[in-house]
Amino acid sequence: MAEKGVEVNNLYISSKAHIIMPYHRVLDKAEEMRKGNSKIGTTGKGIGPVYMDKIGRSGIRMEDLFDADMFKTKVEEAVELKNLILDKVYGLETFEASEIVEEYLGYAERIKEYITDTSLLINQEIEKGNNILFEGAQGTLLDIDHGTYPFVTSSNPTTGGVCSGTGVGPTKIQEVLGIVKAYTTRVGEGPFPAELTGEMGEYLRKVGHEFGTTTGRARRCGWFDAVIVKYAARINGLTSLAITKLDVLDELEEIKVCTGYEYQGEIITEFPTKEEILKECKPVYETLPGWQSKTSDIADYNKLPENAKKYLERISELTKTKISIISIGPKRNQTIVLDELLENN
Repeated sequence: MAEKGVEVNNLYISSKAHIIMPYHRVLDKAEEMRKGNSKIGTTGKGIGPVYMDKIGRSGIRMEDLFDADMFKTKVEEAVELKNLILDKVYGLETFEASEIVEEYLGYAERIKEYITDTSLLINQEIEKGNNILFEGAQGTLLDIDHGTYPFVTSSNPTTGGVCSGTGVGPTKIQEVLGIVKAYTTRVGEGPFPAELTGEMGEYLRKVGHEFGTTTGRARRCGWFDAVIVKYAARINGLTSLAITKLDVLDELEEIKVCTGYEYQGEIITEFPTKEEILKECKPVYETLPGWQSKTSDIADYNKLPENAKKYLERISELTKTKISIISIGPKRNQTIVLDELLENN
């Protein structure tokens, strides 16, 4: 990275981080192929199989790279088992442990200066009075415990994952900002009650450039789902919301908000995580008037179109969470930071 002009002297990698091995990626893709129409929709990067090894207490961590004999032993033990699975279950080519060891010990030489006890490092910075920003990947509904299981990731991308993942205690976290679009999207398989499969879904996808960052897959799009966001606010203990891509809705005459689900003749407003229930849920919409004017060059909340402000106020009301940030474009200067303007009563 340095030769490309990117400074990496402030890069740190946790010594406890688990390592993705070549067999993890092959097993990930093979299992998706085996499931066929029942596939989860993973990225194929081997993340799920790594977590399986982690929970099975047979994983290989960064710190293992710096004891060559131990690393060699762990890889040999892992490859012996993985080869049996690859051969007998999937009928695929197997791996040579020695080749993996040689390759990964080479990586160890390149990254050893970045490996450290990141929990200690972060806590020391907190004690100095420095601000720490934790950025979560993915979203609440992909959480292994609180998401739409089994169509989830293998970890906890919710707020609780900050503590278990970084070794920073919960009492050290002061603010929790939830990032949500002005409409709803999802990548991969799984139930999505507010999904729009027709022209409007395609419109949101096209105008919002909704394609997966890792996979390039087209994201599934739908109207803002207040049921999901209210659930996410509860699970994560959100102190405020950042609403992004408001400008994507600029040209619409009407905008709908999903306020609940119809399930077996009843209206429910609390999110059901059970797949069998969620698959039968039909969205209940509230229609709001659009503003049909450009917002991407507005820097002051008070200068937003009146209907845009009403839309944001309704989101805040339905999710029981104040809005502190509004994004009206991809650039840094296309961000409106609020001063308690939309705090709930």
